Amino acid sequence: MDYQKILDEIYDEIQPELKRGKVADYIPALAEVEKGQFAMSLTLEDGSVYSVGESKKRFSIQSISKVYTFVLALDIYSKKLYRRVGIEPSGNPFNSLVQLEYENGIPRNPFINAGAIAITDALISHYEDEYKTLEVIMNFIREISNNKELSFDQRVAHSEMEHGDRNLALARLMKSFGNFENDVQGTVMTYFKHCAITMNTEELSRSMLFLAFGGKDPISKREFIDRSKAKRINAVMLTCGHYDASGEFAFFVGLPAKSGVGGGIAAIVPGEMSIAVWSPALNKYGNSHAGTLALEKFTTKTGLSIF
Repeated sequence: MDYQKILDEIYDEIQPELKRGKVADYIPALAEVEKGQFAMSLTLEDGSVYSVGESKKRFSIQSISKVYTFVLALDIYSKKLYRRVGIEPSGNPFNSLVQLEYENGIPRNPFINAGAIAITDALISHYEDEYKTLEVIMNFIREISNNKELSFDQRVAHSEMEHGDRNLALARLMKSFGNFENDVQGTVMTYFKHCAITMNTEELSRSMLFLAFGGKDPISKREFIDRSKAKRINAVMLTCGHYDASGEFAFFVGLPAKSGVGGGIAAIVPGEMSIAVWSPALNKYGNSHAGTLALEKFTTKTGLSIF
């Protein structure tokens, strides 16, 4: 299959969609990102990379980082993790307080904000230190992306903290139900820092390759998580990776994927490849408008869907 030709076709076809939607203006540092940008990359089992657009330009991955922290926490706690965080789709906005109260402080899944904050709290409990936890997360992402230079944007993280009242409220609500073990302020700041990690589509695609091959990176041959856990992570990506639009994404695209309000989406084709797309203008659900359409076009043109 001529992947470069297919990506070039998608790039041309997607141009009219790039100005539609709006950037995440509730985070001041992200509100400054220019609409109209687009990049798409895929990484194959043998390490071959195909890209179009601004594939070398880094952006804030935001909620895509929740996949990495879920991997780390599931590897540490295994089934015990599900006592603190569920695995069901939410059907509500990613920052809903109402659902969290109804369900006694147990977040629906690891990819809504409350779930990812609870996962971060669990990691801090294990590593016994906020800074050590962030270091472990960063080192893990550097390893799976094969790039030791990756870091997070301090300005974005602090911008989120300055406007993070709802996330702090989610953490305090969980604490009131006994589902939170560490300092709220420090834990939420750690959460914002890993959400502020910057990557380009080539790095992001590379970092997800291990999940396309049962938890084992086909290039380095290192197993980061066992096949059973990788299967479950992919399942939660499919059912919960796009918040309350996850069903729609599965219907039109048909791949396990995780979005972020920075405009990125990371997807995997089991046994074949990992894909990353970036376009900062978001649809009404907080997912990349053009990125979602580009992935739909890709699975339509290639037939590479899990369905």
